[in-house]
Amino acid sequence: MIDRSFLSWPFFEDVHRQLADVVEAWAVANTGHIDHENTDDACRGLVAKLGEAGLLRHTAVDPDATSKLDVRSLCIIRETLARHDGLADFAFAMQGLGTGALSLFGTDAQKQFWLTKTRAGKALSAFALSEPQSGSDVANLELSAVRDGDGFVLNGEKTWISNGGIADVYTVFARTGEGEGAKGISAFIVPADTPGLIIAERLEVIAPHPLARLVFDNCRIPASALVGAPGQGFRIAMSVLDVFRSTVAAAALGFARRALDEAVSRANGRNLFGAPMSDLQMVQGHIADMAVDIDAAALLVYRAAWLKDSGAERVSREAAMAKLYATDRAQSVIDKAVQIHGGDGVRKGSVVERLYREIRALRIYEGASDVQKIIIARHELARG
Repeated sequence: MIDRSFLSWPFFEDVHRQLADVVEAWAVANTGHIDHENTDDACRGLVAKLGEAGLLRHTAVDPDATSKLDVRSLCIIRETLARHDGLADFAFAMQGLGTGALSLFGTDAQKQFWLTKTRAGKALSAFALSEPQSGSDVANLELSAVRDGDGFVLNGEKTWISNGGIADVYTVFARTGEGEGAKGISAFIVPADTPGLIIAERLEVIAPHPLARLVFDNCRIPASALVGAPGQGFRIAMSVLDVFRSTVAAAALGFARRALDEAVSRANGRNLFGAPMSDLQMVQGHIADMAVDIDAAALLVYRAAWLKDSGAERVSREAAMAKLYATDRAQSVIDKAVQIHGGDGVRKGSVVERLYREIRALRIYEGASDVQKIIIARHELARG
């Protein structure tokens, strides 16, 4: 039985506890038969179901009302979905990350046209930031957007783009040249059917989900595709990550909670040397370490989310701490769960084997663990 006592912590309001119940019920009903061999269709189906259930309204602001993203709600949903199925978490998360720039900086027209669709599960979105030579080093991107008449022409490529190949709309970051490095980047909204946008390669990873390399070959977009002001793209990207890095940590937390639950069930249900496995002190030590790591990660995750929801303009330090600790410690928690399961822990298709593959990418995307350390250290050094 998963420990949900954390929902009584003062970070949460009644609306969050009610949401946790709704998401749990949805996950129980909808994640038992996901086809992980066909991730494209699975993600399309999950997005449609999440939209029908009203859960995707949390991924973006309401274009018809004054609203803001509630990061605690995003984290609760991601933690719960990840605990049940990583692909369900992925499908939900990309609807938020892919439209985060529109939620925070989009025009009324952009929000009305796209967010109405993505919040209903009628369109899939993607966040196109990484390039072959610029993953964590965002300011080093090379894809160009050149002014041409009443629009822009994009040339270059993006890679490791989640939802690449199945998204209906991409938020694309390109160099427009207003200044050097980070000062010369802008953000654009690019529909998937725009001529010149090519799905050049589908990428396979250890925990399958839709990924692609995109090529932009004289891809022409109107001036109305610009999100925010010219040269504001780096700020937009960092603002989006400031919100969604905490949710990555929440997903890692969900994976870790599932691993602990599986480990406890294994320890209680298996005998070794004539006694329950749970009587072994070494196993008890593993279980204790896992529980401490999970609670510490949860405190960091929901502190960052609560701070953002309380009105903090930026939570870069707190979000970096949450992502760094939660993803790294989830890796350790899951590894201990595999160890407790022995040979069954590395059997393809087992729960802990799947968790072992799923957790690794979270320590890389949306800022690798090493980059989070740099962010944290710079904040501490600046304080000094």
